[in-house]
Amino acid sequence: MDGVVERHSAGLDALEKIARHDLARLNYPAANWVPEKTGPDGRRVLDVLVVGAGMCGQTVGWGLMREGVRNIRVIERNTHGHEGPWNTTARMPILRSPKHLTGPDLGVPSLTFRAWYEAQHGAEGWETLYKIARLDWLSYLLWVRKVVDLKVENGVSLLKVEAAGDFLQASLSTGETVLTRKLVLANGRDGSGGFRWPSLPSFDPEDPARAGRVFHTLEDIDFDALKGKRIGILGVLATAIDNACTALEAGAREAICYARRPHLPQVNKSKGVSFPGFQRGQGMLDDDWRWKIYTYMLAAGSPPPHESVLRAQKLPGFAFRFAEPWLDMRIEGDGVVVKTARATERFDAVLIGTGFDVDLSRRPELASFAGNATLWGDRRSAEEAQANAEAARYPYLGPGFELVEKVPGRTPHMGDIHLFNWGSILSHGALAGDIPGLFVGSTRLVQAISHAMFRADIDRHVQNMFAQEDPELAPTDYFVPRDKRSGTL
Repeated sequence: MDGVVERHSAGLDALEKIARHDLARLNYPAANWVPEKTGPDGRRVLDVLVVGAGMCGQTVGWGLMREGVRNIRVIERNTHGHEGPWNTTARMPILRSPKHLTGPDLGVPSLTFRAWYEAQHGAEGWETLYKIARLDWLSYLLWVRKVVDLKVENGVSLLKVEAAGDFLQASLSTGETVLTRKLVLANGRDGSGGFRWPSLPSFDPEDPARAGRVFHTLEDIDFDALKGKRIGILGVLATAIDNACTALEAGAREAICYARRPHLPQVNKSKGVSFPGFQRGQGMLDDDWRWKIYTYMLAAGSPPPHESVLRAQKLPGFAFRFAEPWLDMRIEGDGVVVKTARATERFDAVLIGTGFDVDLSRRPELASFAGNATLWGDRRSAEEAQANAEAARYPYLGPGFELVEKVPGRTPHMGDIHLFNWGSILSHGALAGDIPGLFVGSTRLVQAISHAMFRADIDRHVQNMFAQEDPELAPTDYFVPRDKRSGTL
């Protein structure tokens, strides 16, 4: 692991014992209650396949186990210690979220970040902690995974999912094909789309010539290779600034962030919706309210954390260029020429910090479903969808984060695919990707899957109830064998 060390200390060892005892007190993991299903080949069918073992995927995985849905697999395309962005594309020293937030613990006090931190640094260390170090958060997540005994299959990707009789069929990068009743896509911020690239006349992101010269900020970047170089960055929000700082700290000579805006966004509106009522309630609102809330949020944007801006201000070679949009960009020789609204600049390398798009048609694994998935634009007037084209592309999800058919009956089992990634934000709010909403979102998803599993087998559960035989009175003189009882008992 690059920069991440598996933590071992007397304090953590003691906390692990406490946490495991707490879980035992809560009867975790619950016994599996879901009736077994078999496929045409006689093999047992998975109940849930969770794709992604970052913060969201692992929390859903152990939430399912706690609920007694045990026949699951959790797969992760990256190697151990590289799940999620924390040790890959996240380049900020500390998290944006306050240190006291919970979520991955699912309400177990001994599994909170605070408990993990205090076990190593004491109560005084917690009191003096400002915010959580990025790699500490990753180490904490890996510790939680270990304590709850969640098995993760690293180095395994989902290539394709399609309907197959009574189930979904998932093709994996290992060459394996598995049948599953439910699929959870907890595959990150770009899991419902892909990188957003600028539309510029002379630039094609598929051009192999961009290698080593034009990077998206969400790609792997060798910052040491940028030492001594002049870097242009398109974007002025958190990711763009953190990448600029990382380049300068690695020895880049200059890093200039460009924006169309005349100044940085000033207010983080998401702080106004980070309370339980909003987190639990937004997904229950009617379409008009949900559309109104998140078209506003998307348009408002969010300022970079002041910590990121202060970090940048201290670095020689950093600069903002406001009200200077890029008009064109071309790769030329060993550099990149950028034409802005004010000048023509030459850079040794360019970083594109424009985030990601939500667009299900860009996800190859969903090719057989995407064309019939209801989008928010399908639920709004043509005028509204045109005026808010980005919001219109978001998938319109059901109450359990499930995809909804545009034409009912055309794509069987679409409702068995649950998007627990950033594509869910218009339907449910920021419950799948941001720490503040993780507890609400993961609990809602797990309960929805549990309810669906129960409903699907209600006949069997009721027959089991009828057949239940618990000879409570056998040790007494009043026990009556079943065949001699009156009535139905």
